[in-house]
Amino acid sequence: MKELVIDLEAEKNEILKRYRALLRVCKPTLQKGDKGMIRKAFDMALESHKDMRRKSGEPYIYHPIAVAQIAAEEIGLGTTSIVCALLHDVVEDTDVSLDDIEREFGKKVAKIIDGLTKISGVFDTNSSLQAENFRKMLLTLADDVRVILIKLADRLHNMRTMEFMPRDKQLKLSSETIYLYAPLAHRLGLYAIKSELEDLSMKYTERETYQVIKKNLNEKKTEREKFINGFVDPIQKVLTDQGLDADVFGRPKSIHSIWNKMKKKSIPFEEVYDLFAIRIILDSIPEHEKADCWKAYSIVTDLYRPNPDRLRDWISSPKANGYESLHTTVMGPRGQWVEVQIRTKRMNEIAEKGFAAHWKYKESSSDSGLDQWVQKVRDMLKNPDSNALDFLDDFKMNLFSDEIFIFTPKGALIQLPTDATALDFAFEIHSDVGASCIGAKVNHKLVPLSHKLQNGDQVEIITSSKQSPKEDWLNFVVTAKAKAKIKSALKEEKRKVAEDGKEILERKLKSLKITYNSDNIQKLSYFFKLQSTQDLFYNVAKGLIDMKDLREYVASEKMVEIKPQEKIETDQVQSMLRSIKTKDSDILLIGEDLQKIDYKLANCCNPIPGDDVFGFITVSDGIKIHRTNCPNATKLMSNYGYRVVKARWTNQQELAFLTGLRLTGIDDVGLINKLTTVISHDFKVNIRSITIDSDNGIFEGSIMVYVNDTQHLDNLIKKLNAVKGITSVTRFDSIIEKAS
Repeated sequence: MKELVIDLEAEKNEILKRYRALLRVCKPTLQKGDKGMIRKAFDMALESHKDMRRKSGEPYIYHPIAVAQIAAEEIGLGTTSIVCALLHDVVEDTDVSLDDIEREFGKKVAKIIDGLTKISGVFDTNSSLQAENFRKMLLTLADDVRVILIKLADRLHNMRTMEFMPRDKQLKLSSETIYLYAPLAHRLGLYAIKSELEDLSMKYTERETYQVIKKNLNEKKTEREKFINGFVDPIQKVLTDQGLDADVFGRPKSIHSIWNKMKKKSIPFEEVYDLFAIRIILDSIPEHEKADCWKAYSIVTDLYRPNPDRLRDWISSPKANGYESLHTTVMGPRGQWVEVQIRTKRMNEIAEKGFAAHWKYKESSSDSGLDQWVQKVRDMLKNPDSNALDFLDDFKMNLFSDEIFIFTPKGALIQLPTDATALDFAFEIHSDVGASCIGAKVNHKLVPLSHKLQNGDQVEIITSSKQSPKEDWLNFVVTAKAKAKIKSALKEEKRKVAEDGKEILERKLKSLKITYNSDNIQKLSYFFKLQSTQDLFYNVAKGLIDMKDLREYVASEKMVEIKPQEKIETDQVQSMLRSIKTKDSDILLIGEDLQKIDYKLANCCNPIPGDDVFGFITVSDGIKIHRTNCPNATKLMSNYGYRVVKARWTNQQELAFLTGLRLTGIDDVGLINKLTTVISHDFKVNIRSITIDSDNGIFEGSIMVYVNDTQHLDNLIKKLNAVKGITSVTRFDSIIEKAS
């Protein structure tokens, strides 16, 4: 008993130590009365959570203190946010009510806590469709962006302390983090937090790869530091000689970004050269900032030869999230490319602390990119037609992508996401311009609507009163605004056609002596497998359903019971899960019970025996088997956790599975012949398709082959790599498909 008292005493001291550390971080921004307010919030949190502990066994209060510290130190938020961070869980987890909070701390704090409470359930483990909740979360962004920033601090602390959670929770939280929170941090300009969230997610989703890269980075640390010092010293010397006050240092790239580079270029760790970036932070007064940055650029490029294609100037045109910096890539002394980032202290603070730093510099900054961003979010949220998942994809696509700058004929600047087309530009100008657009002139040349725009293009839109939005436009527009407007125009058009169809159907049913009432119309829609009665009327008007079809309906004696689509899905999910779980375990064994359980291999990642896989229950295709590192996996786990089934392969040799190989090499006479000989004769493997592109003596090809399992595939890859002239052979995934 005595020992417990000592423990509690030690914990009490630790809590106070952490609280004092938090106060030290807040000190620079404290106004009169702020300290008392923070103390009051701390006391309330301490009292409310006094009997609660975290999974690790630590007192729960450690979590709110840590979240408040991240909000203050790493995001740069002020007293109101620190108070809210300390209290962010009390309304949800304890007896304290919102009214109590408002009485003690005022309306503003209560409103932010209310926002945090509303979105705390956004990603609870039982929530089956997080997209709708994510939408609610973003609605609060329109009220007060601090809600989102505190939520990010909360998620960051949870990710940092996740080792005590069960494996399935770790995977789920990591998937959500990489899918939503990391891009959100990126978009709000919090680059340090974005990188850490990505690394922490990878630590749990790609455990082995993460550890290998981490180990490699540590082993080469001394060598890397020596290289950085040799590279930086001459720059530092010239900057000082020229009267520029600057900090020059090397910053290692995140594990996640190194992994991305390895995947993108299909290269091993040893071949990734830019494992770090050099950063030059200048101490400049606002009016000299631009000139000083370019002066530093000139010094760097005098010392080292720059790569002209790799200059990025975000000082003249900052990114929409306020990011300003000058990036260049130069050739280092050992013949390798080194990225150099040049910015001032103010720019660096905005780059590190994003949104929060923006408020601090608001008076001196004319850049309203962030206000425009929040406005864009509001516009998207107001669109009542968009389905939650479409909305989520549109949101990610629009707000988490880099932007390009396009000029109007009069020289006005319009910002669009990368890959935007002439049609997106037309809709960005005005909905009516977009709807009646028939083509465009880009830099005075005539181009089609689907033409992808490049940074700096000048675009003039050509319209016609006879033009109206077409269904295929949706295939090439990328902005949410264009998509929403096209969809609503098509909907309106469909509604008009359906009105005519309704009258035609009424006449036809009368001649067949069928009463025209809502019950029969529902039955007809179900008989023709249509989603809605509007689709039924539309198909009648378009002649897709005629008298012959209606007579067939009359002839079918049995009327099928009508079930709403959602119900069917839930029932199917439940019954499939039951059919799997009646066995000894809840793992789906692939290769057994083919008749009993209907499963298919997903096209997006072409799994083969030996791959780590999971099952995903779809409405129309039974269970689909995906690789755990499939491009769609994080999205599926994040949005439809309840439809994911654990799966593994049973041993089976006789089945062949389709997979793809990408090859590169030096073009040589008879090379194709050598490759096909290895595949067909030596390995007795069937080839489904082969495509080869040759350009100036270099060839790139892809081959679709049938193999038994991963071991079979690895042996084939080894054998192909041994063919003279081949430089690389990698497995690839095919198209990314929609989560159905």
